[in-house]
Amino acid sequence: MHGPNPDIKHPMPLHPRVGFLKPLVDAENIEIGDFTYYDDPAGPEHFVEKCILHHYPFIGDRLVIGRYCAIAEGAKFVMNGANHAMSGFSTYPFNIFGSGWEEGFDPATWSQELRGDTVVGNDVWIGMEALVMPGVTVGHGAIVAARAVVSRDVPPYAIVAGNPAKVVKTRFDPDTVERLLAVAWWDWPVDKVTRNLDAIRGADISRLEQAA
Repeated sequence: MHGPNPDIKHPMPLHPRVGFLKPLVDAENIEIGDFTYYDDPAGPEHFVEKCILHHYPFIGDRLVIGRYCAIAEGAKFVMNGANHAMSGFSTYPFNIFGSGWEEGFDPATWSQELRGDTVVGNDVWIGMEALVMPGVTVGHGAIVAARAVVSRDVPPYAIVAGNPAKVVKTRFDPDTVERLLAVAWWDWPVDKVTRNLDAIRGADISRLEQAA
């Protein structure tokens, strides 16, 4: 046994609501790693239109999601296209309606609000209806609680909850986190992952480090 094929769109035949996102998403500004899945009764094939908001290729920002991530129903990623210029008295986007309102608009007042790529690490669990804001990095092994609003970076192996999301606890002590990041099991070949599932699912870092 070598594990499921990461290129299968629906890896659980009796549960079509679950889908591997890499073969389902084809967009120049989205990168998703192997085995990351989305679970939605309306179908995972609607992930982009339902979950990724205000993401326009001309802006240049990317959504990057690592391998082995679990994304629950209704989770959303707000991208930089949602931002408004905030340097003046009004945030209203007069220019987008044209008819003379575009005259005198300085694009720099809007572009200075761009916050870069949104990056989700490997082995991240994002709970139901969580909201990830533009330019945020969610570290490897983190857990984002249901309905959390993530407006700042999340450290590796942290659990965040609330609005704005704050660290509730860390999953492991700092030494173990450092060792987990060094092992980076998510970068292993699939056959090695398959051979060492007990170590990956367990909590003995020495055993994981010794995996062959």
